[in-house]
Formats: sequence, C-alpha cells, structure tokens
Amino acid sequence: MDITVRGAAPEEVDAVGALSVAAYVYDGLLDLATEQGYADQLRDAGGRARQAEILVAVDGDGVLLGTVTFAGPGSAHRQVARAGEAEFRMLAVDPAARRRGVAEALVHACLDRARQAGLERVVISSKNTMTTAHRLYTRLGFTRLPERDWSPQAGVELWAFGVGV
Repeated sequence: MDITVRGAAPEEVDAVGALSVAAYVYDGLLDLATEQGYADQLRDAGGRARQAEILVAVDGDGVLLGTVTFAGPGSAHRQVARAGEAEFRMLAVDPAARRRGVAEALVHACLDRARQAGLERVVISSKNTMTTAHRLYTRLGFTRLPERDWSPQAGVELWAFGVGV
C-alpha cells in the first residue's frame, strides 16, 4: 500500500477528528458514555492544529488512513515532554486500514520531525491497556519511562515511553 504522511489540510480537520474518535471507540479505548470530555478533545483536531502539528497518512488516492498529533517545543499539547524533546499524541488509524504500516509510518514521521528540529528524544503517553501500541513502540526502539507515568483522572493510568532520535 502506498502511504504518504503529510500535514493535515484545513479542510481535513473534521475528518481527522471523526477518525480519531472512531478508532479509539473501535479499540475499546474510549467509552462515549463516560469519557465525553476526551472524545471532544479527540474530535477537535482544528483546535489542536492551532498549537501542534496534525499529521495525516493518506493512500495514493488521498483517502485518510490515520493521524497523529505532533507536539514540538512550545506546544500546549505536551504532557510528558521535557526540554530537548518532542511528543506525539492521539495516534489513530482507521480500522479498515489496520495492519498496513499506517501507524508505523506516522510514528516515523514524528521521529523525523524531531530529528530535523535538532531534538534529542520523542516521548509519548499510552494507556497501560494499549498493548498493541506498546508492541509497535517497543519494536521502534521506545523504552518505558516509568518515572514519567501519570494519571489524568481516577482509573486512567498512562505509561510513558521514549526513544532517542
């Protein structure tokens, strides 16, 4: 499959938000009945685009396959990044496009951006239950940073991972 990763166009942000919510719900990572606040954050790709870079993966026909939010230095969307680090968040792949390398392409794009910016590391937070994502991150060289684990709300445990670039 031909995959291109690029910055999201303004006319794509609504589709990016919808894809993000749909992917998280599909994976059982988001319960719309109890986590509407986070669903609203996922849906608001336009808002994120004002303070971070929204990347999209598209196929040769321009069909949206996945997305990630890249938060470099100064971005309000950083949660665990420190000086000299970038962070990515809200990695989501359309369920119909799974197992084609979309997530890996999006992560590589984040690593490339951090490297080009002269940063030292990319960090992420991931729910402790996101085992499929953890396998991808480990395969790409990320290691656990347990000293940065945190909880945004009761019952939600986020693990930190990082990789040098």
